[in-house]
Amino acid sequence: MIYTDQLNRKIEVFEAPKRIISLVPSQTELLVTLGLEDAIVGITKFCVHPKWLRKEKTIVGGTKKVNYDKIRKLNPDIILCNKEENTKEIVENLEKEYAVHVSDIFSVEDATNMIQQYGEIFKMENEVNKLVSKIEAEQRLFKKQVANNPKKKVGYFIWKDPWIAVGANTFIDHLLELNNFENVFASKNRYPEVSLEEINALGEQDLILLSSEPFPFSEKHILEIQKINQRAKVLLVDGEYFSWYGSRLADAFSYFKTLHKQNIR
Repeated sequence: MIYTDQLNRKIEVFEAPKRIISLVPSQTELLVTLGLEDAIVGITKFCVHPKWLRKEKTIVGGTKKVNYDKIRKLNPDIILCNKEENTKEIVENLEKEYAVHVSDIFSVEDATNMIQQYGEIFKMENEVNKLVSKIEAEQRLFKKQVANNPKKKVGYFIWKDPWIAVGANTFIDHLLELNNFENVFASKNRYPEVSLEEINALGEQDLILLSSEPFPFSEKHILEIQKINQRAKVLLVDGEYFSWYGSRLADAFSYFKTLHKQNIR
């Protein structure tokens, strides 16, 4: 069977894959949710959900660098990648020997399309349809709940020293928009480095969101950024709900609802 991934690449899979390597943490979690844990043979060191998986599966490297010898020994039927998470070099090297599916996610719709592709490839259509229906229903309900909220200007940070924010053309920016937030760095592309002057320019009605990943922001960093800007409200947020685009989306909108209710006025 010939499938087309989200980069419009053609991949040939003869039957439902029995040996899967996932090089994308959120997609690894998705496989487990769909009941495919036993078919997973290899993952990355960043595949932290579910917690026990790294003790039971072969770790083939990270998302940017993999051990090709380990991958060959696992003899996978398919390898799952993502355009942003993995490098072009990794995909080009792996596709010489294996079927490689590459996702490319900028929106919830992209994510549900990817999940539906997995349903076709892994013959899990019923499980996928239930999951996608839940995600779409949760999204519709949440959009209604926040539609009349005052629009907040938001700076979302993923790193410090240098301070790196989230700009346009990212999945996180899309989720900020769904939260009825105005991304103050939307005029910048992808993940821009932001100056201290730009952070200081945020006003008292604005929010500064510090993500739990990839940089592990904590309470001490709230104090650090408040020394730069004493006007904006600073919050720690769970970065997995803002950036993971697999089955975690089914719970993301409940998290966003709690975030608004408890912290955003």
